[in-house]
Amino acid sequence: MNKKLINWIFAAEIILFGLIVTGILPRAVVPYLAVALAVYALFASLEDATVFFVRSIPFFIAIPLTATFDNFNTWRILSGIIFLKWLYKEWPDYRKYFSIPLLLLLATAILSVIPAPDKMLAVKRIIYFLNLSLIGVVISDLARKDEFAKQLTKNISIPVIIVTLIGFLQLGSTYLMDIYQFMGFWAGKVQFNQFGAGWSYIVYNLGNTWYAYYGEQISLRMFSLFPDSHSFPQFILLGLPAIFVIFFNRKKILVPLVSSVFLAAILTGTRGIWAAGAASAVIAVFGIFRFKRIKTNQENQKIFKKISLHFIIFFTLFIIAFPIFASPQFRLYKLDSDLLSKRVRSIINFGETSNKERIRIWKLSLESIKNRPLLGVGIGNFPVVLNQDLFLAKAGSSAHNIYLQIAAEMGIPALIFALWFLWLLMQKAHNNFVASKDREITIYNGAALIFVPWVLIYCLTDVALFDERAFLLFVTTVALISAGHE
Repeated sequence: MNKKLINWIFAAEIILFGLIVTGILPRAVVPYLAVALAVYALFASLEDATVFFVRSIPFFIAIPLTATFDNFNTWRILSGIIFLKWLYKEWPDYRKYFSIPLLLLLATAILSVIPAPDKMLAVKRIIYFLNLSLIGVVISDLARKDEFAKQLTKNISIPVIIVTLIGFLQLGSTYLMDIYQFMGFWAGKVQFNQFGAGWSYIVYNLGNTWYAYYGEQISLRMFSLFPDSHSFPQFILLGLPAIFVIFFNRKKILVPLVSSVFLAAILTGTRGIWAAGAASAVIAVFGIFRFKRIKTNQENQKIFKKISLHFIIFFTLFIIAFPIFASPQFRLYKLDSDLLSKRVRSIINFGETSNKERIRIWKLSLESIKNRPLLGVGIGNFPVVLNQDLFLAKAGSSAHNIYLQIAAEMGIPALIFALWFLWLLMQKAHNNFVASKDREITIYNGAALIFVPWVLIYCLTDVALFDERAFLLFVTTVALISAGHE
């Protein structure tokens, strides 16, 4: 692996990314950057190109191909190049890397095009998920070699640390700007240059998840470089196993890093993440007793217990988050210093506006599943369930529950195949943790047993895992677990 070259190209990418999204360089530069990265992916070794891809996930930029088509992201090109390079090398043995539950899920997705009102939208959605999954197939092969798996794991931590840092810089900007300046910079400049005019219009005019409102009072819900405050916490939580692997025995670095990620997740103001964190803490306690009962290796038990104890930090950090939420952001004075505690209590307040709307959508989703149990309304066509314009699929129209979304769009069989796959995934992570003789692989899978369920439990309240950045890291995590040696 040519680490020096990867580092130089990544540094250049980050510098150009920063200059482009802040508007210092015009978007006209993006096609040239995309071509340069594609050339690197084409001529670098398969391992180097894959590592670079994963390291760059949050920093890929939409290419402005035309005035009306400016949201085609660079990652789509690179993932295709990397997959084709791998396919050329593996042909004709590529079939052994595919999962039966996922193939069945793909089959149901294709069949769901039949009842879809907008068949082109359904086909595009299938292509989107196939494109997202290509890198996972490559990683599941390459990661069979422990050395590559360890290198890739270490590189996952880099984007996680960077986007967490940017999240706190974003928080700092709320004390320097009013709400109009903030929107002008983040929606009108950063996200316009990052994701294109369509998304910028949506967050400006149709709504976003960037703020927590309490009457006339407003607080930032940290979202960093992500389109919303839901996909950002999922990305950084999925990256925590990598951070544990690298810094497990370096407490002075590990604790501040994990604390920063936890605090960032709390400051997203995403109540589902908080609730899922509590559920994951219960899973961690259960795991401690289970591994003791089945007489898992003593060293492995110590590893899992040490990772689990970090939940104490997570819950303690709410004490720090309280004054941050109550502080005067956007140059607005806050009369109520109890804002965060009100938001925490609202989790179980079914009369709260957001909760009432979710429950209404869940009921409509269940009714749709009852009426169309086999193939659903068609993948990518969920707005039909709510009698909404299909354009709103891009604006976040969803079931607010990833499992209901799957069943509503593709039918109950699709949900069964998805749950089957997730069960096999967690079973594999468990077996890797219990049986692996390699300490780093043990740490990664032990942490995955906590943080992957955290994200999957959160998916009971949202579908943001389908965001391309969060899903790419999820696919990477799935591939690393699947490739692990028991």
